[in-house]
Amino acid sequence: MSAYPALLSVKERLVLDGSVAKGDLSISESPLSAWTGFRTGGNAAVAQPTTERGLIALVGALRERGIPFYILGNGTNVLAPDEGYEGVVICLTRLKRMQAVGEKLYASCGAGFTAAGSYAEKNALTGLEFAYGIPGTVGGAVFMNAGAYDGECAMVVERARALTPEGEIREFAGPELGFGYRESAFQKNGCILLSAVFSLKKGDRAAIRAKMDDLMARRREKQPLEYPSCGSTFKRCPGRYTAQMIDEAGLKGTRVGGAMVSEKHAGFIINYDKATSRDILDLIDLVKKTIREKEGVEIDCEIRFLS
Repeated sequence: MSAYPALLSVKERLVLDGSVAKGDLSISESPLSAWTGFRTGGNAAVAQPTTERGLIALVGALRERGIPFYILGNGTNVLAPDEGYEGVVICLTRLKRMQAVGEKLYASCGAGFTAAGSYAEKNALTGLEFAYGIPGTVGGAVFMNAGAYDGECAMVVERARALTPEGEIREFAGPELGFGYRESAFQKNGCILLSAVFSLKKGDRAAIRAKMDDLMARRREKQPLEYPSCGSTFKRCPGRYTAQMIDEAGLKGTRVGGAMVSEKHAGFIINYDKATSRDILDLIDLVKKTIREKEGVEIDCEIRFLS
């Protein structure tokens, strides 16, 4: 059953009591295939707050009414169910303010991570070059401790603001951020990221731009960017590249329905031909089973499952 009627009622109440302005909260009912990197998933009620105040008010109202919700950035690391989602999906991509002050970059949770890298370059700040080409949001990147090419959020995030399950705004810094390999405290504490502060260094714009262009060229050469995907599907195994094991197991090009292990990069599962989420899940299970049998190790997914 769709949560859209309940979401519509929530919005009307929030506007009526002045918690949000009418234009501060956009709502719709649409397929999740339009909101996720794999381009799969059934219908859901979708809310897009345009202000932090609107997000906080919406979350509070949904919690008060017992309506389940899921926080989504660009959906570039999320697999949505084919049958849709009965709660409310809150998409944060309209919360995208950024500001550079000295050697600090302040960014809202919905700002694109690639855009943050570009913004840093325009302000001659170095340290976020690795973000250029990562398709998620700042919030998603901090949540996952996203990284690439010897860089990761843990190296540059100084602090982050988040909404706690109790409805309070709290700042996290240092060890409280709980960064590990593709991990952060926000995966366990139930908080919703609102913004982050990146501690960078002044640098030469030309050198920063050259490094960003080099990283993007390497992505285009090695990754199947022409197909819908959620990027690297599996986490790295200690001491060995997971993609190498998948390649050596002869799984490149393996298909389940419209899902395929990329022939270009074995670490990517792609939506090759109108795949369903079920196709992707079954292919993930096949890859994990094969590596377990051939290598005796259990590989883990980087992907988050909307449920």
